[in-house]
Amino acid sequence: MRWDGQRAEAPEQALPGLALRGLVRSVRTPEFDGVTFHEVAARSALNKVHAASKVPFGWTVNPMRGCLHACTYCFARPTHEYLDLDAGRDFETQIVVKTNVVEVLRAELARRSWCREHVALGTNTDPYQRAEGRYRLMPGIIDALAGSGTPLSVLTKGPLLRRDLPVLRAAAEQVPVSVAVSLAVLDPGLQQSVEPGTPLPQARLDLVRAIREHGLPCDVLVAPVLPWLTDSTEHLGALLSAIAAAGATGVSVMALHLRGPVKPYYLQWLAREHPALVGRYRRLYGDGAYVPREYRRWLAERVAPLVRRHGLARTAFEGDGAAPRDWRGGTVPSPPDLQPALF
Repeated sequence: MRWDGQRAEAPEQALPGLALRGLVRSVRTPEFDGVTFHEVAARSALNKVHAASKVPFGWTVNPMRGCLHACTYCFARPTHEYLDLDAGRDFETQIVVKTNVVEVLRAELARRSWCREHVALGTNTDPYQRAEGRYRLMPGIIDALAGSGTPLSVLTKGPLLRRDLPVLRAAAEQVPVSVAVSLAVLDPGLQQSVEPGTPLPQARLDLVRAIREHGLPCDVLVAPVLPWLTDSTEHLGALLSAIAAAGATGVSVMALHLRGPVKPYYLQWLAREHPALVGRYRRLYGDGAYVPREYRRWLAERVAPLVRRHGLARTAFEGDGAAPRDWRGGTVPSPPDLQPALF
């Protein structure tokens, strides 16, 4: 029913060992060289967020699994392992598309048990990655949520969201709607290296401007901040200046975290592109997935005056809280004396 004339394969031929519940067909097309789309009939659309998660929403909808953006640091990569796919190349080239997600979502929202809790879009993989241009699932998802009286939020790197700004604006007349754009790297060269499938920074700044012109608030997620690559005052200052000039209403700033198989994948990229930093990263992250609390606090203190200078609302900073202690025994110096090289 979609992509007529493109190459469709029987499920058992699409990818040896792949076991996808509800698989209808697998599609390859020259427009997406090297990528296979696995179209599935999903049994559910709404995903309940674990109670322990510290996020301001209880439900999500993810029309696709896997992401063409190919961000080396993407925290969602390990979710592909649940499908017997790997978190590396498969995550970028084996994309699962819930082609019936709108119909299933409408049925779930119509249940008397549905309490119209906030639903977030874009918390796992980007709902406006390029394939959305073909499948056009998001307009129906937004309309279904708004029509049921359900508040919603969208997070994306994709300028394709421009297409749906009239839909989002109409939804905002019915329910609370929030939109956020993810932009953490301003330098195009570094950006295309670390997240090779994403739109250029200027395209995302233009998207922020377009969202604001449609009368919608727009925060920017400055995440992840990459130690020694994007955490300098110069980079953060230039980035926040550009974000403010685009009209953003607020920012959230968060440091890179590397959970599970994401860590070796990112470190492989680092060894290839910035080998001098590998040792520093290993010392900074140790055996864990997160930078130390001291680094997060250092980053928050560096960012706070820049946010004030550019008149942006402070949505959230990692590291907010009481003054940290250095794990080596002393108190942590305040910026600018403290540098990441100390960690």
